[in-house]
Amino acid sequence: MLALRKWLLSGLLVIVPLVITLGVLNWIIGTLDQTLWLLPDDWQKYLTDHKVRGLGVLLTLAVLLLVGAAASNFVGKRLLGWGDAVVRRIPVVRSIYSSVKQVSDTLFSENGNAFRTAVLIEWPRPGAWTLAFVTGTPGQEVVSHLGGGDYLGVYVPTTPNPTGGYFVMLKRSDCIELKMSVDDALKYIVSMGVVVPGGPANLAIK
Repeated sequence: MLALRKWLLSGLLVIVPLVITLGVLNWIIGTLDQTLWLLPDDWQKYLTDHKVRGLGVLLTLAVLLLVGAAASNFVGKRLLGWGDAVVRRIPVVRSIYSSVKQVSDTLFSENGNAFRTAVLIEWPRPGAWTLAFVTGTPGQEVVSHLGGGDYLGVYVPTTPNPTGGYFVMLKRSDCIELKMSVDDALKYIVSMGVVVPGGPANLAIK
C-alpha cells in the first residue's frame, strides 16, 4: 500500500503541473486568437475552417511591437498625447481610463515601484507570517488619519491564486524587506510553500 501511495503521489506531481500548464496555455492562446477579427473576413474564414490556432499570439505580438515602435518616436508621442487629452475630456470614460492608466503605468513602466519589492509581514494575526508586495506609499491625507509615521501600501496575495488578495497599510518598521526577487516570491506563494526560493522543493514523499 505504501508503494502504491508513493506511485500515486509521484504521478500527481508529474501530471497536475502539466495539465494546469496546458490548460493555461490553451486559455491564453484561445483568448489571443480573438484578435483575428482585425484580419479581413476571408482570412478569418480560412483560418477558422482550417482550425489554425496560435496565429492570434503572433498577431498580438506584431500589434504590440508596431504600437510600441510608433509610441517611441516623436510623432507617435505627440499623437498619443493628443489622444490621451481627448479621452480625458469624456465624462465617465475619463475616470475609468485615468485609473487604469495609472495602474498600468505603475506596473509596467521602468520607473514604477509597484511589485518591485517582496516583504515579510505578520498576517493575519501576530505570530503568523506571510509574503507580500510593496505597492507604494499612502497619501498624506490617509497618513494623517493614521497618526502620522512612515507607512507602506502592501498587497497581500492569496494562495495558490495570487490575483486575489488584500491591500493593507502597514508601518515600514513592520515590514521586513526580502532579498528574493518578486518572481521567486510569487513562485513560493503559488506553490503554497513547496517551491522554496534558493532551495529544493519541499516534496514530503516517503
